[in-house]
Amino acid sequence: MELTKFNHACVRLEKDGRVLVIDPGTLSAESALDGVHAVLITHEHFDHLEPVRLAKLPAEVEIWTCEAVADQLRDVSARVHTVRHGDGFETAGFRVDVIGEWHAHNLPDVPPVQNVGFLVDEEVFYPGDAFTPPGVEVGVLLVPTGGPWLKASEVLGYLREVRPQRAYSTHDGLYNEAGLKLVDSWLEAEADRQKAEMRRLAVGETITL
Repeated sequence: MELTKFNHACVRLEKDGRVLVIDPGTLSAESALDGVHAVLITHEHFDHLEPVRLAKLPAEVEIWTCEAVADQLRDVSARVHTVRHGDGFETAGFRVDVIGEWHAHNLPDVPPVQNVGFLVDEEVFYPGDAFTPPGVEVGVLLVPTGGPWLKASEVLGYLREVRPQRAYSTHDGLYNEAGLKLVDSWLEAEADRQKAEMRRLAVGETITL
């Protein structure tokens, strides 16, 4: 399986000629969806969801997401499936387990939105905008490292709780160059501490899992 990092919060997984894309929001390149067979959407925020883009997908593409997002996709041609915590399904040749229910707390007067995380092939865990414990060992954790709802101590605490074999930064498209260097230093220090690979992938970088 190959994983490609797109801008901000979007990743693309490819295996045996099949393509699965997670969270192709407005900050990610449209090319992330080239040849896609299935799309996973964690929650409704613009940097993870762009309904206009999804409306262009052909009818045979499957979209899997929470109820709040599905309600916004009633007019798309692609097949939309609603999932929640504890569900499991097969799509585009991938096994996906759904973990988590809510976005991390953000603004004091705004209740959290629905947020589902996805464990793909019992290997790659993408929690969305949350620090949801996967409850199982994971080979690759896509860890959010930026945004108004998190702080560095929470990122590092989450890495120490999950203890993945490898961890790669996501949700980092709001940083300038100085901010990205901070993320790199956090992950480098934690990688040394845990004796594991933890780093930020460059946009467009592909790794083999």
